[in-house]
Amino acid sequence: MQHSAHQAYLNTRVSAMATRLFAPGTLATLAHRPLEELAKTFGLTAALDSQLPVKTRSRAVEQALIKTLLSELRILILPMAAIERTLVLDWGRHYALSNLKTLIRGKLFDLDRKEIAANLYELPPNLRLPQQDQLFQAENVLELLRQLEGGPYSIIARQAREVYERKHEPFALEAAIDQRYLTGLVREIAPFEATGAHSLRHLIGAVLDRVDILWLLRFRFSYKLSPSETFFQLVPSLGRMHRDRLLALVNLGTFAQVLAALPAPLDAKLAGSLDLVDVQRRLNAHVREEARQVISRGHSGVARALAYLIQREQDLLALFSLFQGRLLELPTELVEIAIEVANPRCPMNTGRATRAMDNATLSPSRHPSQG
Repeated sequence: MQHSAHQAYLNTRVSAMATRLFAPGTLATLAHRPLEELAKTFGLTAALDSQLPVKTRSRAVEQALIKTLLSELRILILPMAAIERTLVLDWGRHYALSNLKTLIRGKLFDLDRKEIAANLYELPPNLRLPQQDQLFQAENVLELLRQLEGGPYSIIARQAREVYERKHEPFALEAAIDQRYLTGLVREIAPFEATGAHSLRHLIGAVLDRVDILWLLRFRFSYKLSPSETFFQLVPSLGRMHRDRLLALVNLGTFAQVLAALPAPLDAKLAGSLDLVDVQRRLNAHVREEARQVISRGHSGVARALAYLIQREQDLLALFSLFQGRLLELPTELVEIAIEVANPRCPMNTGRATRAMDNATLSPSRHPSQG
């Protein structure tokens, strides 16, 4: 009876919060509004302080949007059972892992502490890295990771340290962090009862399908890794990108061959894509649709809550891209590409446009579940 009551409360809460999600076409409309109107609509007046550098204003907007997302996460976990709360908090900890990567880069490149601190997310106690101030004092990357091995990030820290001791490559280190994070997220689904597990497997499966396709294409054809090296970096999905399929795909020789060999409906959804930017745009739309279906048709409260957070995060990240584009005074055509409402074929074939697109990239710390 108590379980049914808390499920009913959680489902009601998700349904109420789902009204905050952007309807189809909303972002396309927002893309044509001036910065002043956007700041007033979303209460992000920090973007209007012309006395501050653009980078500072942009960071303030990003922090405010993430604070909004994590505040909603805290509301949603209140009625949850312990295993449900653990799963949702583990999803939210990708922001702590972004902070970990920032600290690691600071150690690797001997950055000033103030510069490092300026690029850390401000997180609530149940999500932030333990003893973060002490991590600043670590002499090097290995000591930093060892300090984390006694807490909730022990498995991630241990694997990352072992990889770094073997390879001493920043890329391998960050890839190990991302891989262990996703593997842990999959493991958290195992204890759920049949109804909740089905919805969660469907949702997390869609997220992992997106990650695996993006990572596979990037590692094989951008980074030129071998099939075996690429396969080692991937996390078999609970959805369509299972182990055997990944093994077959990494051995294909071209970008187009991989897309053509994808299972339905991914093959149709990605047909004609020529670059990673377009693939990412289409996969994000796919995950958004899968999350929307879980919210509208699902019965599991925790699955619907997680689907809401995944879709809400996409909305807020796109909103941040929009603000960043306005702060950088980019052409609307480029802003529409950055917020994924337009085809990424840039109509402005100039060096300025290319540099602008580099600056328009939404966030330097996209978390692993976004690919």
